[in-house]
Amino acid sequence: MTDIEIAQQTEMEPIVKVAGRIGLDADELELYGKYKAKIDYKDFKDRPDKAKLILVTAITPTPAGEGKTTTVVGLGDALNKLGKKTILALREPSLGPVFGVKGGAAGGGYAQVVPMEDINLHFTGDFHAIGIANNLLAAMIDNHIFQGNALHIDTRRITWKRVVDMNDRQLRHITCGLQGKTNGVPREDGFDITVASEVMAILCLATSLADLKERLGKIIIGYTRDEEPITAAQLHAEGAMAAVLKDAIKPNLVQTLEHNPAFIHGGPFANIAHGCNSIMATKLGLKLADYVVTEAGFGADLGAEKFLDIKCRKAGIRPDAVVIVATVKALKMHGGVDKKQLNGENVEAVRKGLPNLLKHIENITRVFGLPAVVAINKFPQDTEEELNLIRTSCQQAGVHVALSDVWGKGGAGGIELAEEVIRLANTPNHFQYLYEDTMSIKDKVETIVRKVYGGAGVDYTKGASKEIAKLEKLGFGNLPVCMAKTQFSFSDDASKICRPEGFRITIKDAKVSAGAGFIVIYTGNIMTMPGLPKVPAAEKIDIDANGRITGLF
Repeated sequence: MTDIEIAQQTEMEPIVKVAGRIGLDADELELYGKYKAKIDYKDFKDRPDKAKLILVTAITPTPAGEGKTTTVVGLGDALNKLGKKTILALREPSLGPVFGVKGGAAGGGYAQVVPMEDINLHFTGDFHAIGIANNLLAAMIDNHIFQGNALHIDTRRITWKRVVDMNDRQLRHITCGLQGKTNGVPREDGFDITVASEVMAILCLATSLADLKERLGKIIIGYTRDEEPITAAQLHAEGAMAAVLKDAIKPNLVQTLEHNPAFIHGGPFANIAHGCNSIMATKLGLKLADYVVTEAGFGADLGAEKFLDIKCRKAGIRPDAVVIVATVKALKMHGGVDKKQLNGENVEAVRKGLPNLLKHIENITRVFGLPAVVAINKFPQDTEEELNLIRTSCQQAGVHVALSDVWGKGGAGGIELAEEVIRLANTPNHFQYLYEDTMSIKDKVETIVRKVYGGAGVDYTKGASKEIAKLEKLGFGNLPVCMAKTQFSFSDDASKICRPEGFRITIKDAKVSAGAGFIVIYTGNIMTMPGLPKVPAAEKIDIDANGRITGLF
């Protein structure tokens, strides 16, 4: 059966009943129908954090897929089977990838969160609210210019873009304000996808409604001709933006196929932004559960690095254990095998692909000082010789391997992994940030490139160096950096798979997300507005006369 067919055959429990398992009463929920609810974080913010935090990350992504979200869901169900009150903390899917290549983001097989269709399509409207808040600010910028431009905004230096939650390459670069003076001031503009908006990053890093509003006010929308930054607060936009987000800031509660609780909230991309769910959802889980299982987008060089250096730094939290997800198929691809030739045994290809996994292990255990386990998503065609090679290599690197069959068996297929996670979460933890706040921006970038990516160094375009110098002069040098980089390689070249060495990273631009509180460093050709593929997933999605959706995966 397909993922959506499995999800549709599951009889969900009323969300009130699911909430009761973590000590929540019906009057503490804001219901969105029978199976979804929001929870007001402010009612719980004074409770102490008591849960163990488990971070799930992965090797460098391949077209073969790794199943990170599926592992999160299955691990959570397995921990609950072992009597550990566990809550999941996940990101919300973006409609762009749902209709594009990637599909949905609600897990797979018998390790899913439901209602799967709702989660992947609109959900509780959070992304729409984020898009409206973003575009309200954009409208206020252009209206201010039209009404006389008292702030002397340089229309050539406006950095704030409009957004839409769709992969639409046609909107990357536009010219607006045409057809006469009553239609605004003509200028070049463009759209980003909603998940690339700084409003999304702010929502996920905010700790309260008041904090959200303050952060929104700090957004830099552009500069004057004298290079002075202009903020949303100077446009008096932050109050209205926060009002639009008053419900979106509240974490969403749903359930797994096994009726265990899951907070799904926020969804910044991991190769553009910091790739983690909201601090408020994670912290709420830490106050209500014994274990919280969360994920960070893409491979550990992107999502996990940002989770640890940005989210943990901002939230004052740290993982008690880390799960690194891999598959035999993905390791074969890193070993140079074509996607069409992955089914037969190929121990040598696994051997050639293992350096990628071993580098991620090194980063988590040695660079960041965290206990880790490798979770192998098992497939029927995996052979014992291939699996034993992975076990042996990982043991030599100081970590255990647990086979995971949660796609096919749900929580029962994750017991081995759950038992190892429990053990690790109670071992010594030597977590450390990769860099100090006081380091220069370039030193932070150099540290990430050399220590996490394994690169030989960093090169800067003239424009990037000029922008970084300006940001430090403006007082933003103490912020963490958020690397915008391809997810398919440790380098900035997607074709360099496995564990490339001797490469240098080229920095093309830098931008401050002053409200979110980090510097975005751009490498390669990172698109903040993706496009649809030749055959988008949307072509296979349909709905019948009874409202039953098909083709969603």
